[in-house]
This record gives sequence, C-alpha cells and structure tokens, in this order.
Amino acid sequence: MLDFNQQATALLRRFYGYNSFRPLQLDIIATAAVERRDSVVLMPTGGGKSLCYQIPALLADRGVTIVVSPLIALMKDQVTALASNGIPAAAVNSMQSEEENRSILEQLYKGRVKLLYISPERLLMEIDRWSSDLPVTLFAIDEAHCISQWGHDFRPGYTQLARIKELYPSVPVMALTATADRLTREDISTQLRLSNPKLFIGSFDRPNLSLKVITDPGKTQRVNYICSLIDRYPSDSGIVYCLSRKMAEEMDRQLTAKGYSSTVYHAGLSVTERNLAQDRFINGDVQAVCATIAFGMGIDKSNIRWVVHNNMPRNIESYYQEIGRAGRDGTKAETVMFYSYGDIAMLQNFVDESGQKSINNEKLNRMKEYAEASLCRRRILLSYFNETMDHDCGNCDVCLNPPERIDGTILVQKALSAIVRINGGAGINMLIDILRGASRQDLIQKGYHLIKTYGVGHDLSFGEWNTYVSQMIQLGLIDIAYNEGNHLKITPYGADILRNRTTVMLAKFTPFEKRKPRRGGKAATEERELNPAERLMETLKEVRQKLARKEQVPPYIIFTDKALLEMVRVEPVSMDDFSKVEGVGERKTVKYWKPFVTAIRRHKGLATTFGTGLSHEETLLLLNSGYDIPAIAEAKGIKAATVYSHIATLISQDRLTDFSSVITREQYLRVMEVAGEHPDTLYDILTPEMPDGLVRVALAMSDYMLRQKANMK
Repeated sequence: MLDFNQQATALLRRFYGYNSFRPLQLDIIATAAVERRDSVVLMPTGGGKSLCYQIPALLADRGVTIVVSPLIALMKDQVTALASNGIPAAAVNSMQSEEENRSILEQLYKGRVKLLYISPERLLMEIDRWSSDLPVTLFAIDEAHCISQWGHDFRPGYTQLARIKELYPSVPVMALTATADRLTREDISTQLRLSNPKLFIGSFDRPNLSLKVITDPGKTQRVNYICSLIDRYPSDSGIVYCLSRKMAEEMDRQLTAKGYSSTVYHAGLSVTERNLAQDRFINGDVQAVCATIAFGMGIDKSNIRWVVHNNMPRNIESYYQEIGRAGRDGTKAETVMFYSYGDIAMLQNFVDESGQKSINNEKLNRMKEYAEASLCRRRILLSYFNETMDHDCGNCDVCLNPPERIDGTILVQKALSAIVRINGGAGINMLIDILRGASRQDLIQKGYHLIKTYGVGHDLSFGEWNTYVSQMIQLGLIDIAYNEGNHLKITPYGADILRNRTTVMLAKFTPFEKRKPRRGGKAATEERELNPAERLMETLKEVRQKLARKEQVPPYIIFTDKALLEMVRVEPVSMDDFSKVEGVGERKTVKYWKPFVTAIRRHKGLATTFGTGLSHEETLLLLNSGYDIPAIAEAKGIKAATVYSHIATLISQDRLTDFSSVITREQYLRVMEVAGEHPDTLYDILTPEMPDGLVRVALAMSDYMLRQKANMK
C-alpha cells in the first residue's frame, strides 16, 4: 500500500506530468485530505494553488470537491484543462442552459464528477437542496479575498458563504487567494467561520518576472515601447492595463494602426463583446489586449510574456496580481509600469471618494513609494507581503541598470525659477512646456511665454524633463498641491536650493531604444536567423496551434510553453521518451505524442514512420497507469473491443502479466468452462454475457499460463 506522499506524487505524475510538488503544496494537500482541517492558502498567481485542491479530489475514493469561483472564464478554463488531463470535472454557471446545469448536477449525484466549479451565488441556491445526501470531500473557495471588505475585489455574493459551515460542519474548507494582507487574511477566516484554520503563505517571489518602472516618457514612446515587447514575443501575448476605458480604446487603436493584432476589454462593452475579446486573447488570436482592471482575474493563460501598466495601479495588491498573470509557466516574462504624477492625481480622487479613505490612502502611498524606488524593486514587493529577501534580485531595472548620477543643479534651478515666476500656477506638463518653449495657446494666454525662463530648457525632450521634474518631487524640492489643480509648489528645501545654489545630484535620463514604425506586421524575430532550438520551438508551437484549433481549445491547454521548452531540450523521438517529458501526463502522452514526436524527428532528420505496434504500446501505458477499459477506449478514441484485442496481443507477447483490472476470476472460469464443453460455439454462447473481446483475453491468459508451466519444467 502506497503511503500518502507516494499516492499524491503518483497522481501528480499520472495526470499532470510532474515528478515533484512545489514548496507547501504537499503540506496543503495533506491538511485537506488527511487532517481534514480548514486552511487559508496564500500563493502568488502562477504558484500552483489549483493543484492544492485538485489532488485531494483525486485522492478521495468517493465524493466531490466543490470549487467556488467568481468568474465563468476561470471555471471554463479549469474544466477544459482538467478534462484534457483525463480528470472528470464540470461547471455550473449562468452561461449554460438550465437544462445543461441540471444534467451536470445529476451526474454529480451519480458520482461521475470529481470537481465541480460553481459561482458563490449558484452554490447558495443549490446547497440547501444537496443536504447530507451529496458526499462532499472538500470546499475550495478560490479568489477568497473577494469575501473581505478589505480585499481589492470585494464581491457581496461571497459574504454568505459561511452557510457552508452550517450545513457541512465536518467538511474542510480551503480558502485560496493570490494577494491578501494580514487584515484581509483574518477577515477571510472570520467571514467563512473557519475552525482553527492552518495558514499557508507561499513565497511571493516570482524570479522569472522582470520588473521595470519608467517615468512617463510621453504617449509616442509608450506605444513604441509596447510595440518593442510585441516584436520580442511575436507568437505570444501581453496585456496593457489602462486606468480608464477611453485610454484602453486609444491604446488599442494605436497598436492596430501600427499593424499589430490587438483587442480591447472593459466593463463598458457588451457581454458578447467582452467574451469575444477574452476568447481571442485566450486562443492566441491577438498579440495584445488593452484593458481596464476588469480583465484578467481567473485567466489561466500560461504564455503571457509581458504585462504593461499604462498607468500606476491604486495599490500593490492589485499591481502584484496583475503582473502575476505574466509568465505563469515559469519561463521569463517582462513587466513594465509607466508612472506619472497625473496618475497620482486621478487615483487620489478615487481614494477621496472611497468609503475607506484612510487605508486606501496608505495603500496608494505604498504604491507611489514602489514606483519611485531607487532600491531593488523585488525586495520592496516582498517586504509588502511580509517576506524578506537578503539580496538584490538582479532582475529589476534598479538592479540591472543602477542610475548614473549627474550634477543636476542647473536643471533644478531652471525648473524652480520657472515655478517661482508663475507663482506656482501650473502643473507638470505646463511647467515642462514653459521650459521647452512650447507655443500652446493656454500658455500664451496666461503670459507664460514672457517670463525669463521661457524656453531655457529647449535642448531637452519632454521625456527628459519629465524624468528630472519627477526626481525633484521625489527629493522633496517640489510638492504637488492636489487641492489646487495639481499645481507645483516649491518646498522650503527647494527654496533653500534655489537661494544657496547647493549642488543637486540627479539620476541621468537614459532613453529606451527607439524603434522604427512596423510596416506590414513583420516580426523582428523573422528578420534574423533563428538558431536550431528556436526553430524547433516555433515548429512545436505551430503543431500545438493546429491541435488547439482542431479541438477548439486555447493552445496552452494542449501544452504550456514550459512543456514545449522541455521538448526542445530533451528532443523525444519515441512515445516512451515523450512520456517522460516534464509537464506531459499519461493522457496527453497517448493523445499527442505522434504529432510532436513526428515534428521533432523531422527536425533531427530522422524517419517519421512508426511501427504498427505503437497503438498496443499506448494501451499498455494507460493500463499500467490504472485506466480501466472504458477510460482507455475514450482516451484513444477507439472501441472497447479493440482495447481487449490489444490486451490479448500484449498477453500473448508476455508483456502483460497482471490481469486483475481486465477480467474477474469468475469471468475467466466461465470462459474456460464453455471452451472445454463447447469449443466450436464458444463465441456464440458468451457474446451475450460478456463484453466483446473479453473471451479472446481469457484464452490468451490460458495460453500464457500454459507457457509459464512449460518454462518451469
């Protein structure tokens, strides 16, 4: 009898293709499946939360795991992924007909569903009817921060989930979330009425994500930078988060005008439009989605290679969750945030109008401190989530490009002098236009073109001045009067600098690479010669895309980029080799090995024809993995009689010696009895009694045992 660790690891290998669990996963699984205890699980996006409740569902001999999920997209994604791995899962939601939902619930009662995904609102409709007749082994509350008034995605429907504990007091509840501070964690436990829950906090370090903040370089440079990201990852996807619907639509228009495939997503669109945009993104039909914060929660797309924040988010929790949507497969991904004081002003208005002004103001300040940091950004992020890191990460802009310092005294004096001469009557953009000598109408109407400092900074670009003015604010030389139209005011420290001409050191402005407008949509990677590994990766992506279109599922449901990279590294040339690739489970081995191995063999210059016995090899693999006959037939898309035929052949070749899962002792003895008395009409007599093909298996077993006896003499 396998112990718990062995059982759980065997299931992980069989269904998911991985040989070991990530940190904390096995402990969380044991808490639910062995200790039967409540838990609160805090893991970053892409940290493997779903396995923590999926494996307990597979470990249970009977019963169902109920997964409460706030988004239909998440349910659909998870159910599709589970089905592709051979795990019986289903979802009940408002996008399906009531007849379809009822049919699923009937299957649930018959024990044919191991995991059921359901919204909190629908669960509350159904749970009283379920009573104690439905054996539930675990309740998993996904995106559990939605239950808390302190969470950043508060959802009223979650607040009544304490009903679970009233009706199922002995069933463990697992609350899972990617981002929750101490206050939110405590509120989750209280609201769900968890009984002495075990708290698990995974590491929030996502070393594969690069972190970068760029002080507002202007609209053109923002768009150019996003285009450069698309060019670096032409066959993958990215997200541009914008603060408003208008900004999202404008960014989408600009990317589309430059020849890129882009779409837009925000709450102002119809349900049909939002679903279409989301489906196009998930299926890899677009390279970018320009969206408000309404987009992304619950999307399990693994090959998002970059996330750009066109505006600063309102708090670190939201920021961390949104960048966490990149690089879920563990391979490298880039995150960039454009930062401007215009964002601060807009976000400050949101905070002032919120019902929790004090705490939201503090969270906004922490976000601002992160954006302005001159220390390792990852250490600041981890510190926010109470995790310490004793070294710099080496994968953020501060670590990779420590700022070069310059004497900025004259620049500072020019800016401060201009502020004095206009009596602090302008914001950042107007100040920069004065310094650069712009001829905008409102500037001239106010007479600002007549002051002595008008045009004294014409030699610097808008982006350069914006960077330097931002640093002056960060250094405390200038303050922003949010209550006076965001006008700039000189602080006492700034006045002292202006009077005494003390030296001020600034970080030198470093422009990011300018790029030519793209014409005809030709990717940068197509303009250089790919190395052999890159060519194979592109080939495997094409194979994946064809399979995904045929099955009408997102490409990452077939395999993640990480699994494809493993195939590139290992270069499997047989079914057996393919079955050992990390991220390839048994169901997917049988289903997909031929097209991928064929592509790899062609890449290596090897023959691409396979022997006729390979279908038998697939049957043996599934049989040894614990699949029964109907499951093997379903996985391979063949009749059960054909499976029995394969098994009989394998027995005759002495390759299968354990028959307990194929035929019962009674069935075997019945075949032997009829074979002895009526050998000529054996099949006619037994066909109505037994599955088609089982008689041949019994006869093959008899021959096998005779051979064994002969060998022993």
